[in-house]
Amino acid sequence: MKTQFDILRVSRELVVKELEGLTLAQIHEIPTGFKNSIAWNVAHLVVTQQLLHYKLAELDCLCPDELIEGYKKGTAPTTPFTEEEFEEVKELFLGLPDTLEEDYEAGIFETFSEYPTSTGFVLTSIETAIAFNNFHEGIHYGIIRSIKKFV
Repeated sequence: MKTQFDILRVSRELVVKELEGLTLAQIHEIPTGFKNSIAWNVAHLVVTQQLLHYKLAELDCLCPDELIEGYKKGTAPTTPFTEEEFEEVKELFLGLPDTLEEDYEAGIFETFSEYPTSTGFVLTSIETAIAFNNFHEGIHYGIIRSIKKFV
């Protein structure tokens, strides 16, 4: 499992590297042909990781409920983040992988609710959820890189 946690951390570092040099306006821009912004994608990754790992394990998510409601699957950008709000999202984005690994090693994921993803892959355990989340993060990393070409 150590590799899975390392992959998550590295992918998130790559996303943060893509943010370097972008303005607040640029991270909120939705180019023609896209449904969301770079900022939405980053917040969506925070939320999805929490839902796939903690909520499906019947544990409390470690991000605010308002963030979950605004950035879960099926949402679209509505209100832009302030600089301070986006910094908080980035702190969660970079810090939560370490917390996940610590919580996994502590054995807190005792139960797990099976969940069929929109890809057709069924999550049956915290281990499958962690692996699937890494796949999901890779998809959104690619989307972020694509959006960046147009902002």
